[in-house]
Amino acid sequence: MLPEAFLTAGSSSFTEFLARHQPELLPGARVMDASVAQQVAHATTIVAATFPGGVVMAGDRRATMGNVIAQRDIQKVFPADEFSAVGIAGTAGLAVEMTRLFQLELEHYEKIEGTPLSTDGKANRLATLIRNNLGMAMQGLAVVPLFAAFDLDAGVGRIFVFDVTGNRNEERSFHSVGSGSMFARGALKKLYRPDLDESEAVTACIQALYDAADDDSATGGPDLTRRIFPMVAVITADGFRAYGDDATAAIADRVIGGRMSRPDGPSAPLE
Repeated sequence: MLPEAFLTAGSSSFTEFLARHQPELLPGARVMDASVAQQVAHATTIVAATFPGGVVMAGDRRATMGNVIAQRDIQKVFPADEFSAVGIAGTAGLAVEMTRLFQLELEHYEKIEGTPLSTDGKANRLATLIRNNLGMAMQGLAVVPLFAAFDLDAGVGRIFVFDVTGNRNEERSFHSVGSGSMFARGALKKLYRPDLDESEAVTACIQALYDAADDDSATGGPDLTRRIFPMVAVITADGFRAYGDDATAAIADRVIGGRMSRPDGPSAPLE
């Protein structure tokens, strides 16, 4: 026999249901000592860029714990649903848990309402999850994801950025979050064009992650010995598609080959 809570009509938000009946299960509901922030793995740089017909999201693979490399092949780019993706930066464990809750939130809404959330609705739901984690963020355990989606109504790729309070803003062309974001965004400023095709947009994102790793010790560059390369996903009208290891490695190898003669990367044309 199911408990009464499961038989009572409520909103289409799974997070609200959980907050009413088992709030201790929410990621931001826990209390931790501030010293813990220095003892957990942190995910670093994520980049995203739109192109005609879709949006690319890519992330490096390194997680750090202070000055120590905690993991070399962490997954930082996740599908949120068929037409959206989340890239995680910040406290890795909380970020992965928040991503899984967000995935469940979108699936629950679609089952209850019989239709998917709009792209803006998805971004708003993620903003709420981030805001609910504010208490943990104030203890040094912040989660600041990057959200990208293909908007079926508008027919374009869209990128949303957040701060630790859940404030949501949309970026029209490209963006980056994480410790190496300043360097990645600087690279994309030079490489991005509105008319990039998918392959060019993916290459620009990998170039940007290379530049981030070149100047930020917490961002992992291509690992040729272990054959660990950035994670790349593309979202178009056909849905979310993750690049396989071989496809990503081929692009990364070309980028590395070009860096052998130009260590600072390709130069943008002056116009």
